Amino acid sequence: MIQINQLKILLTDETCNIKRHIARELRVNEDDIVKFNILKKSIDARKKPEIYYVYSVAVELKIKESKVLARIKYNHNISEYCEKRYDMPKKGDALLQHRPVVIGAGPAGLFCGYLLALCGYSPLILERGKSVEGRMADVSEFWESGRLDPDSNVQFGEGGAGTFSDGKLNTLVKDKFSRNKFVLQSFVSFGAPENILWDAKPHIGTDILMNVVKNMRTEIQRLGGEFRFGTKVEDFNFEKNKIAGLKTSTGEIEADVAVLAIGHSARDTFSKLFQRQVSMSAKEFAVGFRVEHPQQMINESQYGDHYPAFLPASPYKLATKLDNRRGVYSFCMCPGGYVVNASSVKEQLVVNGMSYSGRNSSNANSAIVVSVGAGEYSLDDPMGAVAYQTKLEKKAYELGGGKIPQQLYGDFLENKISKGYGSFASETKGVTCGANLREVFSEEINQSFEQGMKLFGKKIQGFDCYDAILSGVESRTSSPVRIHRDEFFESNMKGLYPCGEGAGYAGGIMSAAMDGMKVAEEIIRKYRTSYE
Repeated sequence: MIQINQLKILLTDETCNIKRHIARELRVNEDDIVKFNILKKSIDARKKPEIYYVYSVAVELKIKESKVLARIKYNHNISEYCEKRYDMPKKGDALLQHRPVVIGAGPAGLFCGYLLALCGYSPLILERGKSVEGRMADVSEFWESGRLDPDSNVQFGEGGAGTFSDGKLNTLVKDKFSRNKFVLQSFVSFGAPENILWDAKPHIGTDILMNVVKNMRTEIQRLGGEFRFGTKVEDFNFEKNKIAGLKTSTGEIEADVAVLAIGHSARDTFSKLFQRQVSMSAKEFAVGFRVEHPQQMINESQYGDHYPAFLPASPYKLATKLDNRRGVYSFCMCPGGYVVNASSVKEQLVVNGMSYSGRNSSNANSAIVVSVGAGEYSLDDPMGAVAYQTKLEKKAYELGGGKIPQQLYGDFLENKISKGYGSFASETKGVTCGANLREVFSEEINQSFEQGMKLFGKKIQGFDCYDAILSGVESRTSSPVRIHRDEFFESNMKGLYPCGEGAGYAGGIMSAAMDGMKVAEEIIRKYRTSYE
């Protein structure tokens, strides 16, 4: 097959046959094309009002493909297509006495468990929260009434924190082993739309992702895996610096392998691991506010004033480095999304962004965050980083009395409480109230946030408008700690495998899922089972 990159088709030509453009690019007849597969599709609006779809495609021809390639060898966007496949690892020789235990059923835990199940290891997956069905009911109840279940919420439960987000599936992780492709293909097999295989910025959306997670669980169970929901790991039993078992809320479990896929909000587990002398350190992360704008404003900025109505809600990505060495950037941008109360601890408040698959709310939102680290806590003290994060969320809770505290950007600049919305209203899941968000952060962070907003206003007209709506506080952009692991993915306590976003090795659904796969691969390479 032949691969064509950068196949650009003007938006007005989208109804034309892509096959025609392929034939023109390869200088063959359309009848010479047996089939083609889309490998990637993106939108190029840099020369608006001209907007292009840009494709990468793999093409099979009736005629001899080597002659076609030789004829157009000067074109660097055309080459022989070599499909990359993910290869399962071979089993090791060490004997595994007990089935591997995976702690956490977020993307890292699910894909670690899935690979182990595919290879016959019958993993036991422990999740402190509920199944995705029960979790959805608890989250809806919380948004409506404010009654929080600390173990079943936006952060905890089957699917992890990413289930109540935009469901973005793009990643910057280099992927020479095709783990990324394996994850996307798995999602499709469990019910995700097929276009995630080629969209440059794929997403699923909370509404579809919940069903995908449920179907994945069913397959892991069919393969011999077991799920125990409502089962929180409360302590770890180490013997001679090796895992020997787990104490859970539902009983004790023997284990010679345990995977820590606990997510970035498992502060009680971080504390217990620290007490048990599992090697860990604080890490830098970022804090700020959710910022809302009308989605139409974002679309017009990205696509042009008279963009076609059939284009999807546009995303954006913004970043800058300030003179004070702090980074300010957009995080988890949700086109056509909602700001959600994502709290998991009573009397503490944190927000996140979420989109459904249609991305059809009237607002765009993104976290605009400022990097924090040594200026706020000691990087040698992991619990100090957690304490800093906790302090911010307590302040946000106090400001809103448990409701999401909000402020217009113009009022933030003027240091006064907002009395209402401006030209547009907020799209939220959870009750809101006006507050002065300047009271959450230090003045240096506030000023860094302002500088970032002003700079971003030069890139997207109106971004720093008075009426932009701020919601606080965004403080869980990533884990505040890193649980150290060696080249074989084990911690200093052997048999304990830190994994995913909570352990400090991922930053989203895809990178967490891929990290879960890496950990599973190491377990498979080392062990064979005694219970097959």
